[in-house]
Amino acid sequence: MKSLEQLLSSHCHEMNGPAMSDADVRAQLAVLDGWAVDDGALTKTYRFKNYYETLAFVNALAYIVHREDHHPDLHVGYNRCVVRYNTHSINGISQNDFISAAKADALYSQTDA
Repeated sequence: MKSLEQLLSSHCHEMNGPAMSDADVRAQLAVLDGWAVDDGALTKTYRFKNYYETLAFVNALAYIVHREDHHPDLHVGYNRCVVRYNTHSINGISQNDFISAAKADALYSQTDA
């Protein structure tokens, strides 16, 4: 299990191995705030004051995930964005998902929401 600081300083890499075990996922979830596993994906809903702030977050997140080459599914509404991570190449949750989730949280912590 990686600490929050280790997740934030890590970068995603190509995944070839098996998905994380349920026990490892549960242990790593304890490091993040508000994330849950839903239908095989690491999921969190971020809330905002308005559509402009929502889209600003989405655009900034798009930049971050592009650099990490690990892209979430996003569901964008007026004042919320649901972020879902899983690693398609291994058909499950990987350490890359947790690295990206930590970076999304760090981005959100810089907003006024």
